[in-house]
Amino acid sequence: MNFESLSVSLDRGVATVEFSRPEKANALDGTSWKELPVCFRELSRNPACRVVVLSGQGKHFCAGIDLGYLMGVGQITQNDCEGRRREDMREFILDLQIAINEIEKCKKPVIAAVHGGCIGAGVDIISACDMRFSVEDAYFQVKEIDIGMVADLGTLQRLPRIIADGIAREMCYTARKVSGREAAGFGLVNKAFASREEMMEEVIAVAANIASKSPLSIRGTKEMLLYTRDHSIEDGLNYIATWNAAMLLSEDLAKAMQAAMTRQTPEFKD
Repeated sequence: MNFESLSVSLDRGVATVEFSRPEKANALDGTSWKELPVCFRELSRNPACRVVVLSGQGKHFCAGIDLGYLMGVGQITQNDCEGRRREDMREFILDLQIAINEIEKCKKPVIAAVHGGCIGAGVDIISACDMRFSVEDAYFQVKEIDIGMVADLGTLQRLPRIIADGIAREMCYTARKVSGREAAGFGLVNKAFASREEMMEEVIAVAANIASKSPLSIRGTKEMLLYTRDHSIEDGLNYIATWNAAMLLSEDLAKAMQAAMTRQTPEFKD
């Protein structure tokens, strides 16, 4: 998987995806927005990939949308008809949303490892991940309010489902920088670490643990968690009953039970 704005590697079931525009603090330009959904669709479909670790090269995780790219939006929506211009603008925003939605829709768990700044669209991105870890001196900032716009790529929809509503509102209304240590205190990140090296060591260990489990069960668990988030308990229970009626009696179940009885470590096919 060769990309201009992303560096991707795969080792023993763990895919590592890095934003690779360190000279721009990993701000997302037009190429980035096109490559991001392609990358996560491919990883979702790749049976050799069991879990994804998302991080950034250089000093920052992601500085959000590239301001030069954002300033050029007017050229994307040129039309003599005002209605059609607005329609084009809506399609432009929806396309950016799709790029981040593909992270959430990826069938494999996605773990964000944050250092430095996680700003604007960076927060949209980590909100679409399954788990988040950070360095203590990293910072998270919903920056859109400071440039006179409403965040429109998922933060306002996902963040209040991750942390307390009042804290989410404070972040979105004030654009205050929240440190990694503080973020760990209110649950935005699972844990904050003293250094990037310590964080990555732990994140890779968590990813390796997930990669050792039944891939079929991990994919099913992610689907159930996302479905349950957006539906009632009753609907969720009904769906898991149907899912397990189809998937429960699998080769993975037999291998796991045999391994438990013989006190061995099971090995599952991709």
